[in-house]
Amino acid sequence: MTRILITGAGGMVGRALLAELAGSAHEVIATDLAAPPELPANARFARMDVTGDDPARVIAAERPEVIVHLASIVTPPPGSGRDFAYRVDVEGTRKVLAAAIKAGTRRLVVTSSGAAYGYHADNPEWLRESDPVRGNREFPYSDHKRQVEEMLAEARHDTPELEQVVLRVGTVLGEGTDNQITALFRKPRLLTIKGSDSPFVFIWTRDLARILLRAATDGPAGIYNVAGDGALGMSEIARRLGKPVLRLPAWSLKAALAVAHPLRLSRYGPEQVRFLQYRPVLANDALKHEFGYTPEKTSAETFEFWKTWAGL
Repeated sequence: MTRILITGAGGMVGRALLAELAGSAHEVIATDLAAPPELPANARFARMDVTGDDPARVIAAERPEVIVHLASIVTPPPGSGRDFAYRVDVEGTRKVLAAAIKAGTRRLVVTSSGAAYGYHADNPEWLRESDPVRGNREFPYSDHKRQVEEMLAEARHDTPELEQVVLRVGTVLGEGTDNQITALFRKPRLLTIKGSDSPFVFIWTRDLARILLRAATDGPAGIYNVAGDGALGMSEIARRLGKPVLRLPAWSLKAALAVAHPLRLSRYGPEQVRFLQYRPVLANDALKHEFGYTPEKTSAETFEFWKTWAGL
């Protein structure tokens, strides 16, 4: 039996992890701003706002053996800015990390992102864990994940007794997934940049939950890309959705967004073109052969599962 504390337990991934933990012998402390709608019998709720003093107080009181840190801002809520996302993603992680070290936590599991590698023209076709984490200043989520990874690397050097499992997760899809990424797939035409098919790697929500369960229990420490086998380019996604593809030159889209964004005709600025051009594509060899988990669904199967749920 392990005492496992989960931050962000009320989110989609947190709820999936709670479902995987249900019926196990582990003692689970589910933390978030509000209690998840369903808690298994072996779990209890503790309120935690990672931007305040809660991490130090709650983690000191609970003294978990393992912390699974999921709390993060993927899609900022309306009216919030970059500062709010930074307080959650970077400062929140810093507070959870410090509290874990002080409480003598044995293992910290953190969901990073493939976005930590950054959206760069010189990214290799398939990114591996040994490739540099560079992020992009213009993308808050990417930049924040880079900063979190640098913080974790420093902690591995200074506090090696705290085991770390860092999961660089691809695009998560499953029942209930509805965010900025899936909004692209719901449009009548799919946008891509000429000369770049912008491949996606997908991971099924339940696969990710099972990976997190292994990371929190008997899996090895380390850094692992998390994605299903294979990748889907926008042309293939459009074919599966039965939708046309709008291919624009990078320069023309940048020019259009440079005009539209200041006029509030688009929520995106010209810097977003890099997101369409240079999306990180994650190799999952280490996940399968070193971590010991082969995702049940490939990227293509994960997309088809989500497409059916979304009614597309």
